[in-house]
Amino acid sequence: MGIIGKTLVSMATTLALMLSSPVWAGEEELNEAIIDYMDFATYESGIIVPEQMSKEVFESAYLVDTRDAEQFAEGTIPGAVNIDWREIPARVDELPENRMVILFCNTGSLSAQAAFAARLMGHENVLILQTGIIGWRENADYKPET
Repeated sequence: MGIIGKTLVSMATTLALMLSSPVWAGEEELNEAIIDYMDFATYESGIIVPEQMSKEVFESAYLVDTRDAEQFAEGTIPGAVNIDWREIPARVDELPENRMVILFCNTGSLSAQAAFAARLMGHENVLILQTGIIGWRENADYKPET
């Protein structure tokens, strides 16, 4: 893990400890931890667009549909698991650390919130499918036969 990765893990650990502490350190410290984390984020970091979802990417990624169970049941990207976007922080340990994790919702807005939380909690391998399942259906480079 590089220096940036170690720094992000350190900041995420600090943030997690602050939030889980029975005596919370305070809003100022929380704000500082978030700002420090965001200082390391590049404009394109943490996203993938449907056109980048080649067969190789699709087959190697862990796909997480962050929509609610009802929307998931109505149809999802083949092979995706369902973890509601609000549940990601509580279930972050279910996300593999040894491969790319792609979170998606309908358009990318709710999954972006979930990905932000996961990344703050030390999961640098989490990406957001920009434009969500709607964009994937329209523009994905690869769609498996269903």
